[in-house]
Amino acid sequence: MRTLKLSLLAATVASFALVGAAAAADRPLGLTFNAGGATDYIFRGISQTQNDPEVFVGADVTLAKIGYAGVWLSNIDFGDSADTEYDIYAGIKPVLGPVTFDFGAIRYGYTKDHNDWEYWEAKAAGSMAVGPATVGAAFFYSPDATGPGNINSYYYELNLAAPIPDTKFSVSGAVGKQDFQGPGDYTTWNAGVGYAVTDSVGLDFRYIDTNTNFYGKLGKSRFVATVKATF
Repeated sequence: MRTLKLSLLAATVASFALVGAAAAADRPLGLTFNAGGATDYIFRGISQTQNDPEVFVGADVTLAKIGYAGVWLSNIDFGDSADTEYDIYAGIKPVLGPVTFDFGAIRYGYTKDHNDWEYWEAKAAGSMAVGPATVGAAFFYSPDATGPGNINSYYYELNLAAPIPDTKFSVSGAVGKQDFQGPGDYTTWNAGVGYAVTDSVGLDFRYIDTNTNFYGKLGKSRFVATVKATF
């Protein structure tokens, strides 16, 4: 079971949850909620639901346009009794010149967790506008990635997003490298198209892949469709 959990990489403050936090950060003091679903729950290229659909909800609080905190929940399937992931996160987003930084911490927890899957990560990221596009980089570190014992985990990512002028569409992509203190290292990448149905509802259609067979079908290439509402 420990090997399975390493394969699944515990799960995530999913990117859609972080989008909600970013939107809330535009307010001096705000509370926003988000909810949605996807055809698969993918975390860093690896399915968290055995390639089955996902439903998620979350809430984000911002303070003085720089601090944020939130909680996010989703169904999961690790092949054991754990069935729900709940993430708790907080951080600050200072701005220095053209760069917006993001320094935070994330705790990943699970209901009916009898295998000590819970762990936490520290995050350091930055992004800046380059013309109409936004480019970014991120680094995550955990001293206890999953299960009993101390397993160091490092994740590095480069990402890019840009609107398509005069439309409600946008394009984005990312490439990341996941390193463990042990087996299972891999590279993952994704590219997709987003569509703003309204100011509060968005769609995303994305291709995701990895370069590893270590995780079996959970890390194989696939297309994932997601819908998210923020209110």
